[in-house]
Amino acid sequence: MKKLLIHPEELTKKWVDRMVENDIGILGIHPVGGRQAYLHLANMLEEQKKPEVRALYDYAAEKGLKIEYGIHAAGYLLPRALFAEHPEYFRVDENGERNPDLNFCFSNEEAMELFLENTAKLAKQLYGSSKRYFLWLDDAKDAHCHCPECRKLSPSDQQMTVLNAMVRRLRKDDPEASLAYLAYVTAITPPETVKPEEGIFLEYAPYERKMDRPVSEMPESEIENLKDLLTFFGKENSVVLEYWYDNSLFSGYKKPPKVLVPNNDNVRADLDFYRTLGFEDLSSFACYLGDDYDALYDEIDLTGIAEKNDPLEG
Repeated sequence: MKKLLIHPEELTKKWVDRMVENDIGILGIHPVGGRQAYLHLANMLEEQKKPEVRALYDYAAEKGLKIEYGIHAAGYLLPRALFAEHPEYFRVDENGERNPDLNFCFSNEEAMELFLENTAKLAKQLYGSSKRYFLWLDDAKDAHCHCPECRKLSPSDQQMTVLNAMVRRLRKDDPEASLAYLAYVTAITPPETVKPEEGIFLEYAPYERKMDRPVSEMPESEIENLKDLLTFFGKENSVVLEYWYDNSLFSGYKKPPKVLVPNNDNVRADLDFYRTLGFEDLSSFACYLGDDYDALYDEIDLTGIAEKNDPLEG
């Protein structure tokens, strides 16, 4: 199945209709990432209390779209304001200092317990969400903990450790819940020592790929790493998270948005490549393509991902 992820403030009935018309089956809601991701998530949750906002989500569901969320959630799940009283909750950075900037100290039991309880609360707040969760760690390359305990594990193993704990907690409330391992920047390689527990699935996000050529032309080492990820996690429920329509990326994360002309030939080639490898679902960010974009440039061309003969649709 195919999914597009958009910023919640860009969601409109027109976007819902556009997705339905282009055979996109999943609406992905993606609060803005970066160092302020926790603030954007908090704002989204407040906005979702409004009847008119919930009505948009209801409209999407009535049109047959499944609703999912892609969220850099760590800064929200362990509030950074706690640093004043509990610096031990937070990571040791690459300079050897406790720092509340990113993630937390995964080996601190009290921090983990609070993080997991807030994970369970957040899952219940995501309006209309499917049982498949994409609750990512913080959005940065070197966001892991360097304390004596945590640094025994690679960044990928640190992420796997916390995700295993998260999925166990989610399944206490909903035995059918599942959770994505985001293979992304520092954690794009498979874990070395920590195995995924039941309910964990692969989400591959090649942020550093070259967008001017097909993904099949990545260096051989990166293709082998991708195959290793599929071997490690399995192909069941596997998801690709691409950047073909991510106009926030192409606009340098600054508005007004730049015009985006997708390379639909590359999109089609990538669809073939990922399907050959055995990925089940395909998704792409589609941010900075709201009403302000349409007013400047007209609607985005989604024909690359939307074609009826898309090999991902079998």
